[in-house]
Amino acid sequence: MKIVVRVKLEPSPSQADALAATLRACNRAANHIAQVAFTKGEIRRNGLQPLVYRHVKEEFDLGAQAAVRSVKKVCDAYATLKANLRAGNLGPKGSKRRNKAESKPIVFRPDAAQPFDDRILSWNTDGRTVSVWTTAGRLKGIRFVCSPDAARMLADRRQGESDLVLRDGQWYLFATCDIPTPEIETPADWLGVDLGIVNIATTSDGTVLSGRRLERYRKRLRALTAKLQAKKTKNAKRRLKAIRRREQRFATDTNHRISKTLVTTAERTSRGIALEDLSGIRERVKAKHDQRYRLHSWAFAQLGAFVEYKAQRAGVPVVHVNAAYTSRQCSACWHTHKTNRVDQATFACRVCGITMHADINGSRNIRHRAADAWQRGAVNRPSSV
Repeated sequence: MKIVVRVKLEPSPSQADALAATLRACNRAANHIAQVAFTKGEIRRNGLQPLVYRHVKEEFDLGAQAAVRSVKKVCDAYATLKANLRAGNLGPKGSKRRNKAESKPIVFRPDAAQPFDDRILSWNTDGRTVSVWTTAGRLKGIRFVCSPDAARMLADRRQGESDLVLRDGQWYLFATCDIPTPEIETPADWLGVDLGIVNIATTSDGTVLSGRRLERYRKRLRALTAKLQAKKTKNAKRRLKAIRRREQRFATDTNHRISKTLVTTAERTSRGIALEDLSGIRERVKAKHDQRYRLHSWAFAQLGAFVEYKAQRAGVPVVHVNAAYTSRQCSACWHTHKTNRVDQATFACRVCGITMHADINGSRNIRHRAADAWQRGAVNRPSSV
């Protein structure tokens, strides 16, 4: 399986200037290549590269391999756009959003990430340094920092390209590592997990992983943001720039912690993990105006992705089950009716009379459906090695 390792670079001011100039040059070249690809209707690398290679090298002062990587970046971007159009992610044919995407060439930001391969970027994991090609020449001895585990993974498992990224004034390298995964076996039982906004994850064992702390943090940041936006001073704008990604980082850390808890519990008890298939829920659910921010801040897809890759590394199977009526169905007698759900936190069956936490009831319904989903082929079942 593929794991992305992020390391933070610590370039000197002159090295940082050279890296920034390199990103700008590569992205100017990428914009030119994207324009040619759009005009000629050629998005295959073998067809596009002969059209632009020589001009890109001479006009944008790029080395041979940097020019090749820029062409590959453009081809990958058009392939992603094509896949999104085919999947309907940009709306149906004729929609305003889809027409806008199809009517103009792809444009890259001046500081967009740039891929580097082993010919133009080399790693010294023992010395914690990298050597990078730039438009100002080869920069050697740029220091990076990472955890000891990340350094070992880079030394033993790194493969393919590394992406140079500038984010909020900090430099990073994202490297792909290919690690072996254990064989996936049929589990003895399943751990059902109900995902929600009030309670981020609730398990069929009765464990409730609340989102109260995250919600309080979001409210505090929203109030601070509104206060700073109203001031409109230079210091206020500087502060807004400093805190703009804090909520995202806090939510990501929360999802990492929750996913680790779920996978550790399933691994310890020799069970698989059953999740709801919530794709398209934002389009299906109509929230009140004051609830829309909470709905669209709900990072359920990220949590599911974290659970899947951590489970795959641990050899824990994961299935996604149909989420229909899991909140209305009684996990004891299977009676299904909307009046069974008394309120957000309470489930009371109108037939058998059982009462419990609504999310725990939902997670148990998910657990019951997991075995059937696994036998049918288990959507997103991890592949064994």
